[in-house]
Amino acid sequence: MADQSIPEACTSGAAPAPEETLPGNGTRGETPVQDGSGISRRTLLGTAGATGLVLGTAGGAVGYAAAPSEATPLSSVGADMAMFHGKHQPGITEGLQAKGHLVAFDLAAGAGRKEAAALLRRWSATAERLMAGEALTSDDTDVARDAGPSSLTITFGFGHSFFARTGLEKQRPVSLDPLPDFSSDHLDKARSNGDLWVQIGANDGLVAFHALRAIQKDAGAAARIRWQMNGFNRTPGATAHPMTARNLMGQLDGTRNPKPTDSDFDKRIFVPSSGSNDPSWMANGSYAVVRRIRMLLDDWEKLSLAAQENVIGRRKSNGAPLSGGSETTAMDLDKTDAKGEYVVPVNAHSRITRPDQNGGAAMLRRPFSYHDGFDANGVPDAGLLFVCWQADPLRGFVPVQRKLDRGDALSKYIRHEASGLFAVPGGAAKGEYVGQRLLEG
Repeated sequence: MADQSIPEACTSGAAPAPEETLPGNGTRGETPVQDGSGISRRTLLGTAGATGLVLGTAGGAVGYAAAPSEATPLSSVGADMAMFHGKHQPGITEGLQAKGHLVAFDLAAGAGRKEAAALLRRWSATAERLMAGEALTSDDTDVARDAGPSSLTITFGFGHSFFARTGLEKQRPVSLDPLPDFSSDHLDKARSNGDLWVQIGANDGLVAFHALRAIQKDAGAAARIRWQMNGFNRTPGATAHPMTARNLMGQLDGTRNPKPTDSDFDKRIFVPSSGSNDPSWMANGSYAVVRRIRMLLDDWEKLSLAAQENVIGRRKSNGAPLSGGSETTAMDLDKTDAKGEYVVPVNAHSRITRPDQNGGAAMLRRPFSYHDGFDANGVPDAGLLFVCWQADPLRGFVPVQRKLDRGDALSKYIRHEASGLFAVPGGAAKGEYVGQRLLEG
């Protein structure tokens, strides 16, 4: 939610990304396990390795990556694999994953740059193995033993406080300055910010938990968990055909996301390798704004369908703008009804969050829904773990959130309860660990 809401997050959409063929991966060498279709996991992954896999075929059904022409069979979900090494870190442009964990760490008392470097080295080695569907070299819990990579991605970032803790204040990007206060904020400081941030996503719950547990154990005495949140999205193959995901308000969420095929996609989402005010270690990196946005579902669900659609500015059934057309039809902001009133209300969420209404401000939204139970009165603690990516949060998230603060119809039905901003460096080359250029530069 970019912010006050779900910055066209509630309405925003995916990005058919260029198809990228990646090799499958082998199994851990265990006895073949049947998946219910008569095909063993070993056979499944072996076939994937022989034919190649399209990155995001599973995630594309629910997210922002390239989607196949037909729904992905559930039996193939485990074989999909993302790459750890690359120009950018994984977990940014891949399709939405069915399960996710967000976790922030603070360095332990007395831990500094040396301990942080050792920790990132451990984390990177663990991420590389787990994303390839391999067991850990030692002390593996076997939680994910029977599964393939399942599109696992693990992403690492640094918070504002990390740089003072490690004596690297001169390397702290200006873009990492704390976010301004917003009138809609009801933030819990204990569940906000942090020295280090890790995003974990996978299309299998056990694979995602296995990674979370491994990352937590790797932290050892160097860092302690500050906060941790769990999320989910629709499972790949759950719909008859690939489609934009829905959030817990029932709205299609991902219709207007920037697309990797857009000519200015990299400029908006990633820090350039030259000509930037950011330090050189942030080249090809991005900034993640993380917001825990509680949805006041009891209030929302009391609204009529027409009232909900006016709040968002789109049809709930198919995501089409109220001005007409299909989900991908450009919204006609000037169209009026017989009474001369705007068909898309002036305070509709999708109107306010449009890039062309915000000086071109854009961010790549990649959220997870969450549900943390009910209170004594049966009120759900549920909503969106909003994660958005941009080359500069002061030009991406901040202007949109400020505008939402001034009059978004959706603000009445949501509450921002936690927040964080993290600098996510570019991907690690083979033989490197994430953040090496910062910590050893």
